Amino acid sequence: MRILFMGTPDIAAECLKALYAAGHEICAVYTRRDKPVGRKQVLTAPPVKEVALEHGTPVFQPRTLRDGSEDENIRALAPELIVVVAYGCILPKSVLEAPKYGCINLHVSLLPKYRGSAPVQWAVLNGDAETGVSIMQMDEGLDTGDVLCCEKIAIDPEETSGELFDRVTAVGARVLCEVVPAIAAGTLKPQPQDHENACLAPMLNKEMAEFKLTETAAHIHNWVRGMNPWPGAWFVTAGGKKLKVMECRAVASNGEAPGTVLATKPLTVACSKGAIQLLQVVPEGKKPMAGTAFAAGQRLKTGDTL
Repeated sequence: MRILFMGTPDIAAECLKALYAAGHEICAVYTRRDKPVGRKQVLTAPPVKEVALEHGTPVFQPRTLRDGSEDENIRALAPELIVVVAYGCILPKSVLEAPKYGCINLHVSLLPKYRGSAPVQWAVLNGDAETGVSIMQMDEGLDTGDVLCCEKIAIDPEETSGELFDRVTAVGARVLCEVVPAIAAGTLKPQPQDHENACLAPMLNKEMAEFKLTETAAHIHNWVRGMNPWPGAWFVTAGGKKLKVMECRAVASNGEAPGTVLATKPLTVACSKGAIQLLQVVPEGKKPMAGTAFAAGQRLKTGDTL
């Protein structure tokens, strides 16, 4: 099928690779503009652009599609289908209606749950036992279109959002490649979403990554997993220092006051219900270290308050 692909980050790049491998004709790629990255602010191309250029595919990087400035170009490209994966730009009605088969989007949740930009992270943050991928026929709303296909994915109770994202990406790329020929064959039955049961998955930020030891161990454990690798969950110690936690484990306690050090090998701290073992931490201004090493450096002992 003749496909116009729109996407930007790693997950989109993997999906684009899969479409190439499946033999589809990618007539062009739309992606976000190159942006400065890192401390040296090196101008860096999006992963999707790099994949497209490797295959000699034309790349377009407009600031927006909403002003109609790309409508003529998209019509001239004459795609049968537009595939969108984490593009980052809103598609106007003129673009949605341009291809023969319209526009489809890969969304990494079981819609209508977790519409928005961080569905994988929120599934982990909320302690869900499963998530999935959905392929939907796009409309003018935010992830509101009819669902063409979905596949469930179990979430391991110790899995981070980064680890889950890698698995979801692989499943999403496969399902996308299964859906495209089914669209051409007309064998799919679009299912309207239950909008009343929809919930949002807003973008994460560093401020919302904070947790408190007065919360339950289960909540903290989910928060640490869900905020890994970015932005990294953190709390403020009794000494007023920010301590980022990259890995922890929830364990039982005997009702000790939140913040009480129960052990130092591994570093175990009481919460409002249960306790957490701080396995990997990042102190302010320092490199990642084992919780045990942090406890030794702080000369913590059982009974202290962290």
